[in-house]
Formats: sequence, C-alpha cells, structure tokens
Amino acid sequence: MSDENKNEVLKGGEFLIKESDPQSVFTMDDLTEEQRMMADTAREFVEKEIIPNVDDIDKQKEGLTVSLLEKAGEIGLLGTFIPEEYGGLGENFDTNTILSMEMGNAHSFGVSFAAHTGIGTLPILYYGTEEQKQKYLPALASGEMKSAYCLTEPTSGSDALSAKTTAVLSEDGTHYILNGQKMWITNGGFADILITFAQVDGDKFTCFIIPTDSEGFTKGEEENKMGIKGSSTRALFLDNVKVPKENVLGEIGKGHYVAFNILNVGRFKLGAMVTGGAKKYISIAVQYANERKQFGKTIASFGAIKYKLAEMAVRVFVSEAAMLRTSGLINQMSEELMADGAQFSDSLIKSAEEYAIESSMMKVFGSEMLDYVADEVVQVHGGYGYSEEYPAARAYRDSRINRLFEGTNEINRLLVVDMLIKRSMKGRLDLLGPAMAIQKELLSIPEFGDEPEGLLAKEMKAVRNAKKAALMIAGSAVQKFMQKLAEEQEVIMNITDMLIEIFTSESAILRTLKYAAAKGDEAAEMYAKMTSVYVSDSLERINLYGKHAIAAFAEGDDMKLLLLGMKRFTKLDPVNTTKLRREVADKMIEENKYCF
Repeated sequence: MSDENKNEVLKGGEFLIKESDPQSVFTMDDLTEEQRMMADTAREFVEKEIIPNVDDIDKQKEGLTVSLLEKAGEIGLLGTFIPEEYGGLGENFDTNTILSMEMGNAHSFGVSFAAHTGIGTLPILYYGTEEQKQKYLPALASGEMKSAYCLTEPTSGSDALSAKTTAVLSEDGTHYILNGQKMWITNGGFADILITFAQVDGDKFTCFIIPTDSEGFTKGEEENKMGIKGSSTRALFLDNVKVPKENVLGEIGKGHYVAFNILNVGRFKLGAMVTGGAKKYISIAVQYANERKQFGKTIASFGAIKYKLAEMAVRVFVSEAAMLRTSGLINQMSEELMADGAQFSDSLIKSAEEYAIESSMMKVFGSEMLDYVADEVVQVHGGYGYSEEYPAARAYRDSRINRLFEGTNEINRLLVVDMLIKRSMKGRLDLLGPAMAIQKELLSIPEFGDEPEGLLAKEMKAVRNAKKAALMIAGSAVQKFMQKLAEEQEVIMNITDMLIEIFTSESAILRTLKYAAAKGDEAAEMYAKMTSVYVSDSLERINLYGKHAIAAFAEGDDMKLLLLGMKRFTKLDPVNTTKLRREVADKMIEENKYCF
C-alpha cells in the first residue's frame, strides 16, 4: 500500500488497499451556504411541524402524516433529488445526504418521508421512461402523490427474488394481470402508487408501477409495531389487478436491477438518517444529565455518566465522518460521469452501485451505533428513561427497526465480503496482489523504524497495519474454503466487522486531519481525542474478530502464524481513553449538547 496513488479518488472497496488524502474527503466543514440553508429548512420543518405533533403521528391521527408530507412537498423537501425539469430542485447527492441527516430526528414521520422520497420515488427517476417521469415525478415532488415500495412477501424477505406474486400478459397484450400479497409495506395505508415486483410468467422478476385505485387492490389492517408506530405499515393484496403494460418499470425480467440498486441508495440514506437522529438523542441525554441531581450533584459530574456521554459522541462522530466520506465519493463519481456525458439517472445508478460496499457498511455501523446511543440515553435517564413521558423511550423503540430495514444487518455483512470477492475476481479490484505481499511479509523479519510523528500519525499507521490484518484473514479464508466460503457465514461476518472498523477508523482520522490542516492542530483537539479513543478500541475489536475467524478455519502451524500476524498488525500503544473520554464529555456538558 504505497503512497503513489494517494490522491486518486478511490473506487468502491479500494479503501482496503489504498490510502486517501485527507483533502479528498467530504466533511461537515465543506458544506456550501446553499447546503446549510437546505439543512436549516429541514431542521426547522422537523422542529416546528413534526416534534410538536409526534404523539398524534404515533397514534396515526387520520390524515396527519399525509398532510405533513404535502407540507414537506410545498417547501421542496420531497423533490430535492428530482431534476428541475420534473418539478424538483435537482440537488446533488451530498445535499441530499445532509437533508437525510436532518430528517433523522423525525421519528415515525422520518420513515414515511424516506420511503416516499427514496425507495418510492427513485425507481421512477432511475429506471422510468420519459413518459413515466413526466407523469409521476412532478406529483411525487409536490406531495400530490405518495408512493410505497412493495418488495417483501410472506415467504420472501431477505430472499427477495423468490417472490410469489405473478404477472401475466392479457390476451389482447394491453396490460398485465397481477396476483399476490405484499407485506410490511411502509406508506401502504395511504400511497397513491406502488413500486411493485412480480414474476412475469412465473420466472421473470419485473417491476411495475401500480395505482392504488386499481380494481382488485385491497389493504390489510395497520400492523401493531414495537416502534415507529406512526408510520403506516400494511399488507397489500393484488387480486387480478390490471396494470397497463406502459407501467412496467425498467425491463421485463430485470426487476432485480431496480430492486438492488435502489437498496444501495436506501442503505446509505438510512446510515445518514440514523447518524442525524443520534446527534439529537445525545443532546437530550446531556441536557438531562445536567439537570438531574443525585447525592447533591448533577449526574453529569459522575465518571460513569461521562463515559456514556463520551462514548455516544465518539461513535456518532465516527459515523458522520465515514458516512460523509462515502457521500462525497458517490457525489464525485456521479458528477464526473455527467461531465463525461452520462444521463443524470445513469450517473446515480452507477455511482451508487460502485460504492455499494461502503453503503452496506454504513447501514450496519449506523444502525448499530444508533441502537447503542438510544439504549444509553435510556440508561442516563434512569427510571425516567422507561417512561413514555420522556423522549428516551420513543427513541429506544424507534431505533430497533433500522437493523432490519433495507436488508438485515446480517445480510449486509455477508454482502460486503461477497461483493469484494466478486469484484476481485472480475478484475475491478486488485486484492490478490496486496494479499500475496502480506503473506510474504508475514514470513519476514519485522522492521523496527522510528515511530511516526504528527497528529494521529500512530493511529494512521495502526489503521494501515489493520488493513494488512484484514487482507491476511480474508486471503487465508478464501484459500481454505474456496467456493464454499459463502457457507462460512460466521467467518464472513468477522471479516466484514474488521472492514467496518478499518473504514470508520480511517474516516475519523481523515476528517480530523483535514480540519487540522484548515484550522490548526489546536482547533482540531477534540476531534483528535475522539478519534484516538475510537481507534484504540477499534484495534482491540479488530484483533478479536480476527482471532475468532482464525480459530474457525486454521490449526497447527498455520494458526500460530496467523495469530502472530494478528498480534503484529493490530499493535498500538495504550491510550488513556478514560482521560480523553472525560474531556470529550466535559466539552458537551459545558455546551449542554452534542457539539462536534
């Protein structure tokens, strides 16, 4: 992993074998004035329209969510991704990322919003004919029409391509007749159109646009869910529903392209939303800790509480760094493709697919980060955290769904390694060369040079070595299992967890170094402290994941060699994380909010 390609924009998955220039990453400090205004608009909408109505939204007050979606449409929030010629604002990917972050504090409404603007709208934008775009996109951007995405069925969840819903062309060739059932459909109770998948002639997985006023379409009752109670979730039934052949979205038999490429974007957007929501939840915890007194002191003064506040902040800071880094990569590739003559929709499809690995990692990391934060917010509140009178309880209940949405975290973990291996086999990603080099390095005598100096230099060196550890484990697992690796899910998930730790650690370092280059090391002090804490703990986790994987497939001398490699490649001098966490917590306690 030399520095010769340091300034290149990384392709998907290349973070494992190449380095990035801090100046190349997108961060919160790079927001334009227009992007900040868009964020302010979304934040004000949530604070004024959603939070005061959150109880009524959760009770599914008749027409409330629909009217709020229409209000969001009136101020442009539903059409930010839609080009101006179709009634939208035509904002770029980074701007939409910032918008998603702000909507992450909208609880159940955020789910309705995301389902409409993301998986409910993007299939038409990406794959629709010109006639379909003209017909539907302006109405979706304004909120006149609401959309839902219908993929899941009673017997096909993660295995989406096994769908049983059928579509048969009518004798006169003018329309398809659809029969089947969809379930867990967000916005199912009020959507005007459905992005629906069915098997044409029983075996050609295909996407359709179905108006909900079609004869033969019926809805089940609202699901009684554990959380996100305000989002409409229903089973939908298609009984000889006639759909004009003009409503086929994409090509017959190629619905999997629509489904999977839309999920790439959906996974990333979920990562953005949970990161934005977590920042707000930390502020709630800090404010409560500053108010609540026990033993004659505010609980914010206690070390146990400071640990919780700081660890929440560290994880959110890292999530934001990695998520915005990914957003910047997708945005840059999309803009480069358009500059080369690609259509807007094609540029978005290709750029989202290119960074599908990173998007899956952000979905996994972000959703698990939010679960940690929501759980600790309850804990900071003590008994009050269990009361529905306080916001912690709703945050806790609403958080849990995110590990299931957009493909379970288990499926996404398996996909990360699967995509890496397939890209390597197709020549899109050179993993073999670096992996072979590390095998040779394992058998050589370690070099003992001077320790690197400078801000986070030791941490960056540690991350470079951790990449070697991941390549070592992945390469050894492939050699051991060959085509049967897919059956070793525990090993695959260990490898993915190593990759997530590497990507997030490096992203935090890059964010901090970029900020320090612009503002000075002293200004970046808090960023550096949070990054140091995270990397220190991350190396321990990487070591553990690696050892679990090694024990699952190696033995004898091979095991000894790999374990020596793990020890060598995950070495980092001890860090006083207790002191650093206290300083991070004290900063938030002083500011009375998450302030990074």
